[in-house]
Amino acid sequence: MADANGTAVTEFILLGFSFLGPHQSALFWGVLFVYLVTVLGNSLIITLTLLDPALSTPMYFFLRHLSMIEILYTTSVVPRMLTDILFSHPAMSPASCFTQMYFYALFGIAECCLITAMAYDRYAAICQPLHYAMLMRRQVCVGMVGASYLMGIITGITHSIFIFTLPFHGTNIIRHFLCDSLPVLRLTSGDTFWGEVGTLASTVLFIMTPFALILFSYVRILITILGVASAQGRQKVFSTCSSHLLVVTLFYGSATLAYMRPGVNYTQDTDQIVCLFYTVVTPMLNPFIYTLRNKEVMGALRRKVAKHL
Repeated sequence: MADANGTAVTEFILLGFSFLGPHQSALFWGVLFVYLVTVLGNSLIITLTLLDPALSTPMYFFLRHLSMIEILYTTSVVPRMLTDILFSHPAMSPASCFTQMYFYALFGIAECCLITAMAYDRYAAICQPLHYAMLMRRQVCVGMVGASYLMGIITGITHSIFIFTLPFHGTNIIRHFLCDSLPVLRLTSGDTFWGEVGTLASTVLFIMTPFALILFSYVRILITILGVASAQGRQKVFSTCSSHLLVVTLFYGSATLAYMRPGVNYTQDTDQIVCLFYTVVTPMLNPFIYTLRNKEVMGALRRKVAKHL
């Protein structure tokens, strides 16, 4: 990579939230608090699902990996962002930028696929209860989780390698707080057509396609729920998938705003705020959704607290 004079570009400058001025200190402490809650909350979910025999079902197997991905996903962004705010030197080498882009894409794609697997699990439990044990046997669950990570690895490495093989001339300033594909792609002086096509293809393949599969699963679940005779039975069936449905809404709602919203009134500062929500805030909310709204998880938490007290 080289600048306009032909000299090698040795670093990228991430402007981040510099437009906030002195208010960046408040952002630092706020993001640090949310990050610590995210790590502690998701670690609690992982610990409970590993230690409590009552949480050994496929749903909690998927939940454990979702919590693990949430920790890794937000860790690929937040520590670096906090360091840039604290020391006011938001410079990143091309190798560091490549690494962050790779892991950010890896865990983002893996989460999309894993949420889809969780939707299939709810579909099998509610719509195919007699065949549930066969459909969601241990080998199938492990295969789904492994496929989620594999898709993330393949997409992350191919997408990152392609972008960083493009020529970079002129500015090295990234108007973002992380090395996401689109802000970096805007800096290249080469032909960005295939890069934009790859980004669009990834969006369709890993956002729209999983969302369509999730939507299909919940349509079938809704039909099944409406077929239940008693109102109490319908409420019980719906409660088993309400937490996952809320997680899907948060994840895909924020991802759609970030990557598929129209360009009307679009600013890069707005893009950063939306990105901050789904990379920092959303991973923090998932543990609360799955504990406060889930009697089995709350029961496991009470048993562990009572045992140690």
